Amino acid sequence: MSARRTGAHPRHRLDEVIHAPVRLSAMAALAAADRIAFGLLRDTVEVSDSLLSRHVLTLETAGYVEVVKGYEGKRPRTWLSLTDEGRAAFERYQRTLRALIDTTTPAQDAD
Repeated sequence: MSARRTGAHPRHRLDEVIHAPVRLSAMAALAAADRIAFGLLRDTVEVSDSLLSRHVLTLETAGYVEVVKGYEGKRPRTWLSLTDEGRAAFERYQRTLRALIDTTTPAQDAD
């Protein structure tokens, strides 16, 4: 049976929830910390509040991100962190990317 029919190519294992560039950037930043304030994550991934909010909602719905609202002094704050499921999904995603890269035939030198 061909790889096309079995879905054996690593790209078939890419998590579409994570794969969007903004969500991938957010997951990578969140994987490096216990939690991150919304504003810091927004500035780190260089997007608007509304765009990040939409992507965070997708990640939260998937069970990958926990959103905690509270206060820092009198100022309202939102903190984001990966759930255990989100951390495991991101690790799988990284393994899948490595498998995808390792199975790709190297390009010939342009020289």
